[in-house]
Amino acid sequence: MISPRPLALLLALLLCTAAPSAVAQSAQPEFEAYQSALERGARQANVWQASWTGIYAGSLALNAYQASESDSRDTRYDARVGVVKSALALGGMFLDRQPHPGARRELRDGEGDIEGARRLMQAVAEEERQRRSLEARLGSLAVNTAAGLLIGVGDGRGRDGAINFATGMLVSELQLQTQPRQATAAINRFQPARLSLGELHLEGEYALLVAPNQLGVTLRY
Repeated sequence: MISPRPLALLLALLLCTAAPSAVAQSAQPEFEAYQSALERGARQANVWQASWTGIYAGSLALNAYQASESDSRDTRYDARVGVVKSALALGGMFLDRQPHPGARRELRDGEGDIEGARRLMQAVAEEERQRRSLEARLGSLAVNTAAGLLIGVGDGRGRDGAINFATGMLVSELQLQTQPRQATAAINRFQPARLSLGELHLEGEYALLVAPNQLGVTLRY
């Protein structure tokens, strides 16, 4: 009968011997998954950038026209407020770029370095999270609150001011929620795992692999 301690040592020896080949086999699919995620993220970022830039540019042009040409005094006042809001939003689109196109180029230049790829994906995923955080909403909250107060209090039209505020916040939230999240989805493929056998403790990560012709688990430790 084999005692638990030699059995644990034998298992550790076998795992350490198999680890390099297991890591080598799993690194390439993992790198390709990251590369594919950033490719999708870059395409989505370009569409997102062009779409919202066009929306805000169109809004700026429409408000500028109504601010001078509308027959309604209230419409002209609201349009002047809208000109400022649209100009700020349009400027933000030019200054605040999505990270995915740059990360895709950096990954391509990394020559297959899996550790560097993991750090890069973690950084992009963190930026994706921050771009949807409460702090990311503070700017639009301040602008839309100021616009609502100008119309509701400054011009004495409380209902119109509330509608302007609510509409502005809805558009801002839609802009945030349509941003790419490809890096977050890619790194979530791997989850932490811990194996304990007596005094032997192994820490690593696992990922479920599902394909039309296979179902398996990839281990990384």
